[in-house]
Order: sequence, then structure tokens, then C-alpha cells
Amino acid sequence: MIKPKALKLGDTIGIIAPASPTTEERVKRAHDKLIEMGFKVKMGKSPYEKYGYLSGTDAVRAEDINEMFKDKEVNGIICIRGGYGTPRILDLLDYEAIKNNPKVFVGYSDITALHIAFTQIADLVTYHGPMVASDMIGNFSEFSRDNLFKAIMQTEPMGKISNPPKEEIVTINGGIAEGNIIGGNLSLIVDTIGTPYEIDVKDKILFIEEIGEEPYNIDRMLNQLRLAGKLHDASGIILGDFNNCVSEKHDENLTLERVIDDHIKPICKPTIYNLQSGHCEPMVTLPFGVKARLDADKKELIILENCTE
Repeated sequence: MIKPKALKLGDTIGIIAPASPTTEERVKRAHDKLIEMGFKVKMGKSPYEKYGYLSGTDAVRAEDINEMFKDKEVNGIICIRGGYGTPRILDLLDYEAIKNNPKVFVGYSDITALHIAFTQIADLVTYHGPMVASDMIGNFSEFSRDNLFKAIMQTEPMGKISNPPKEEIVTINGGIAEGNIIGGNLSLIVDTIGTPYEIDVKDKILFIEEIGEEPYNIDRMLNQLRLAGKLHDASGIILGDFNNCVSEKHDENLTLERVIDDHIKPICKPTIYNLQSGHCEPMVTLPFGVKARLDADKKELIILENCTE
């Protein structure tokens, strides 16, 4: 895997909007927040665009990604928000240029499609972490900031990943697994299946998070991963934050926890639940594409190699 150069204060960060739009006021606040944090900023076109529920046309959003990676002045790229739309531009990206210009790339949620494509096609280590308008301009805790900086600004292995205080990690299946971490938002992972960008989890640690989906939808998507062989192929599984995934439309006994047990326990792969990465604050930043060890018995995730150069 290709590891980007570690960022340092004073470096230039490019801000792009590969998915849904936000307001001009939040775009300005996003720009100012990164300045306040000690970086220079280069804005893409897409944060200022709107095409229905997308932040500009597919061509505009894809061009922003391609140009930010090619731009020698830009040291790293952070997405402004998620939402919807990144799978639409996967076949418009210049993966050779991305591979030849490795840079820190940060985002989550709908950005999952880009994480999977970048790690599998461009061999690039990426970072499942906070976005500027979604997270940093709001109640952005010291824990979240320090965790992000540890992932993208140091060249030593991150070591043990710790949850925020009072958030307990739960063991679903015991055991130890090793492998590169891959994954992200459950809906987006499922969306890749049957496409040229289908997630490959063979001998990898699969990370999954989600927001706002009822348990029956989680059931449907986990079942899709099971039938596609993805749960069996993974060496281990990390279940992150499942924000507001509660039943509202159905009066049922199949809670989120029971659905997870139904699909994950029979797989008998080392699995932990409630690692605070995803649509949550505070948030753990996870590097994708680097080797890690999951000790589900000890409820520990340890990053074994450096994730930047």
C-alpha cells in the first residue's frame, strides 16, 4: 500500500464536496476552521456548487478530486461532508493520477465509496475520520481532533485505538484477527457489490458503521454481505457507531443488537461492537489499508504499522 506524506501545521489542505451540498455560510466556516487549526486552505469548486441533492454535477465533483490530487500545492484533502452521490463518480476518477500523487484523504459516510476505490485501485492508504462542515465546525472535541492528528500527522504506528471515556467496547465473538482495515458505511459497502468497485474483504478486518437505518434495513444489508460471502471472507469484524438505528415503523422484537447477533455470531469471526467511529462525536479516526490486530477477547484494536510516511 502507498502511504501519503504526514501532514504538518502550515500545510495546504484541499476542501472538496464529493457528495451532497451545504450552505455558503458553512463553507466559509469550514474554510476558516482549518485556518484556525493551523493549515492553509485551497477550496475546490464543488463546495460552492449545487445540483439538486448533489454538490455540483458528477463532472464537477469528479474533476475536483482529480485536480486536488494532481495539484502540487495541496498536501492533503478533507471532504466537507457526506450525504449522497460518490458512487456516481467512481468511473470518472483518474486512479493513476491518484496513485502517483498520494495525499492524506479524510472523510466518512458516503465517502466510503471513495475509500474502497482508492485503497483497492490506487493502493492508497486513506482515513475514515471527521469532515469539516459535518464535524469540525461544530462541537469538535479535543479527543476527535487529537485522534485525527495522530492518524494523519505522525509517522509512527498509531498503536492501540482507544474509545472515548465511558464508551465501552463489546465483544460479539472472541478471538484474534490480523489484516488491513477496510470498510465504512454499511449502505455504501453494500452498494459496491456487483460493480467493478466491489469491496474485497478477503483476509482483511471489515469495519462497518451506519446512521438512521431501522433494524430491518440493517438486517437486509448484513444479510446481503453474508450471502455475498463478505462476512465469511473477513478475518475479523469491527462494528462502529450505529447512530439512531432504532425501530420506529415496526413494532418488533428484532432490535439492532439481536439483528447483529443473528448475522455476526454464526460467522464465528473475531468481532467487537461500539468502536466510536462513524456518525458520532467524539470520533475515532481509522486508517484504511494498513495492518492491524483485532483482539476481540481483550476488546482491543492495535494499528501495527505506520499509516503515513
